[in-house]
Amino acid sequence: MTINLHDFDGEHSLTLNTGDLAADAAVAAAGHEPNGYFWEGLVQFAWPDIAEELDFDSEAGMLCAVGSPSDLARLKEALGSVVTSPEAVRDIMARAEASGFEFDD
Repeated sequence: MTINLHDFDGEHSLTLNTGDLAADAAVAAAGHEPNGYFWEGLVQFAWPDIAEELDFDSEAGMLCAVGSPSDLARLKEALGSVVTSPEAVRDIMARAEASGFEFDD
């Protein structure tokens, strides 16, 4: 698993390739597709203060966020421990579903 930060012509982005993350099995077991759209929704639910500062351009196989270097660094730190922890993802999904949040996966 690699969360990558990019700087291309002054545009800053973060990408996370999905499909082989340690937490993907927990996502699939909960009935969701562990794709970029799911992870985008997870970010929007779990860290709304970070998500509101970013633009997303996710795809089926990749989460992609565009924003300032500082906001992307915050997102990278937040995601780092979650994508490797099925337990953390299950907790976030349970809280999201209890609140009525729907993942767009």
